[in-house]
Amino acid sequence: MDQTGDFIVRTMSTDEVALAVEWAAAEGWNPGWHDPRCFREADPDGFLVGVLRGEPVASLCAVAYDDSFGFIGLYIVKPGFRGKGFGMRIWQHGMRYLGDRNIGLDGVVAQQANYGKSGFRLAYRNIRYQGRVSGIGCACVVPAADVPFEQLLAYDRACFPAGRERFLRAWIAQPDAVALATVEAGRVAGYGVVRRCEAGCKIGPLFADDADVATGLFRALAASMPGEVIVLDVPETNPAAVALAERHGMTSVFETARMYTKNAPAIAIDRVFGVTSFELG
Repeated sequence: MDQTGDFIVRTMSTDEVALAVEWAAAEGWNPGWHDPRCFREADPDGFLVGVLRGEPVASLCAVAYDDSFGFIGLYIVKPGFRGKGFGMRIWQHGMRYLGDRNIGLDGVVAQQANYGKSGFRLAYRNIRYQGRVSGIGCACVVPAADVPFEQLLAYDRACFPAGRERFLRAWIAQPDAVALATVEAGRVAGYGVVRRCEAGCKIGPLFADDADVATGLFRALAASMPGEVIVLDVPETNPAAVALAERHGMTSVFETARMYTKNAPAIAIDRVFGVTSFELG
């Protein structure tokens, strides 16, 4: 806990994680219905709240996935309390918590220079696409729950900078969501999750061996949420992912700067057709 005067930074309670996600919704970030419970599974100690005389006024998640990688998100100061230094205080606390790990974040492009002052360097942009998609079933797609979890976890690890077993178990089993996998010749060739959000549905992650597998998963996931606006966050460094979104008539509505304090992690970026979330990487 960090305490100076009337302002305290401490670990969030379960209810306070839900409050931070409410703040994110108010900022227009369109979180999922069950994000608070799933997010907290990633690292319960990494969700921080700044409290001023008993009132929560700032939030930050600084998730330590393992000893070498962490991710920062949900960096919000409540309107009316901005410009008073509370954001910097909780930011510094989160950075101390993550220590010498390689730390990632998805920040708004306009804040790149400010994040640069804390040692972050631009790796690439993530582009948010959205639109109504005509989905269709796919014979190669099965419920992710039908795949041995260790196989799914191993596939996820090739596409994400660290193991995230607790988070992934919660993510694929959350209510109001569908998790599907493609299995070819007895091995996982891709998987994806679509979840209901404040507005429409988000697909994330969408990891696949190639564009054909990604397309089958994408269409099957969209088909499970008929008539909904679908959101997909795509790394610009995977041209096949950008092409998939544009081929399905989705339009670019937002972008973030993916930044790291060290070199970009050595993951299979060509398999990343959709980012899990801007809050947790």
